[in-house]
Amino acid sequence: MQETQAMKQTYLSTIVLLERMHRQFLEVIKSELEAHDIRDINNVQSLILYNIGGDELTVGELTLRGYYLGSNVSYNVKKMTEHGYLHQERSSHDRRSVRVRLTEKGLELSRLLETMFERHVQTIADNIDEEKLDEANAALRDVERFWLQQLGFGPRVAEFFRVETAA
Repeated sequence: MQETQAMKQTYLSTIVLLERMHRQFLEVIKSELEAHDIRDINNVQSLILYNIGGDELTVGELTLRGYYLGSNVSYNVKKMTEHGYLHQERSSHDRRSVRVRLTEKGLELSRLLETMFERHVQTIADNIDEEKLDEANAALRDVERFWLQQLGFGPRVAEFFRVETAA
């Protein structure tokens, strides 16, 4: 019984830590944007742009690939387009489908975030062993697989995500 209670506390702590870390990471991006006086895009939208990179994809793929985790992806795409970060174009084959790609302004912001990540990697390497990060990632992938199974996606989808995130 004590083992079960201890595991429950550890599990709940992991969930809280994941959520807190995600919020803190978004604050790091917000701080970077503010340091460069970029005010026409928010941290979530910046992360979406970074994840798109040089790809051209549909709005639906943003969510499918995990580039966007919220529910209002269309709103964010609209705002990024209005502010000149994204170019969107209707598919000639399926007029309901919209493809997006970064404009030069979007690529510039993506490069800025890449520079930030490089700076972080140089600094974190002095403080956290890469092996420790690999172990943490492996544990988080296990939790992700467990949650996918709880959602009824089963081992095949969970295995797909293990392969996808390992790459």
